[in-house]
Amino acid sequence: MLQVEIDKNSGFCFGVVYAIEMAEEHLDEFGSLYCLGDIVHNDEEVTRLKDKGLQIISHQELKELKDATVLIRAHGEPPETYQIALQNNIQLVDASCPVVLKLQHRVREGYEGDTQIVIYGKEGHAEVNGLVGQTNGQAIVIMGINDLDKIDYSKPIRLYSQTTKSMDSFYKIKAKIESRSADFKANDTICRQVSNREPQLKIFAAEHQVIIFVSGKKSSNGKVLYEVCKNVNLNSYFISNVDEIDKQWFNDKKQVGVCGATSTPMWLMQEVKKYIETIA
Repeated sequence: MLQVEIDKNSGFCFGVVYAIEMAEEHLDEFGSLYCLGDIVHNDEEVTRLKDKGLQIISHQELKELKDATVLIRAHGEPPETYQIALQNNIQLVDASCPVVLKLQHRVREGYEGDTQIVIYGKEGHAEVNGLVGQTNGQAIVIMGINDLDKIDYSKPIRLYSQTTKSMDSFYKIKAKIESRSADFKANDTICRQVSNREPQLKIFAAEHQVIIFVSGKKSSNGKVLYEVCKNVNLNSYFISNVDEIDKQWFNDKKQVGVCGATSTPMWLMQEVKKYIETIA
């Protein structure tokens, strides 16, 4: 019989827990709530909250909305969002992660004169959009080493990171820029609750014969953490729900580990665990 263990360090980070708790409290009291973008990058959790009355809207729809209540998710928002809310008499339930708010403040403070603000992150990601908004859209977004030619090395450079990026990759980028710039300062703004999961996951992945990594396909953090597992254990599989599980993965295996991203709900990992136990 298969032994299935859920990684105790996986599941929502505190920022996501905070946002979902705020949404549920409002939904329990009022029955409905608008949310600007998916509250979390996990379709299963979004569906659960939609069933409770959460309505996902786009930034374009926000501009047309008036006299309503809207949740700002953990990723944070640019200043423009707050201006629109003020103009349209929209009450905001601000669930921006405190770590993200601190980062926004640091980016805003660093944006002065001819200093270039460089953000290591996923272009178009909600958190990154919020950071770029602190610089009136002037920040340079780099997704990896191949984007470093976007930077003007004759000007002062200040590097920041999306909170959920890989620490190893951040420090490789830092070293590359440092070697080409005379006026450079790097700000390690990666969330430690997120970055600490990498060494924890390496241990967890090594302790099991098969790893089932549960995450939404939109999750940047999920992609990073899945690669951590895959590099340690080749029998690592990325799934979003139980329908994607292949029984053949467990042939001749005894130990299975179930883990996930910072946007993966514990209830979903428990569902996956139960399903695997039924097919064993």
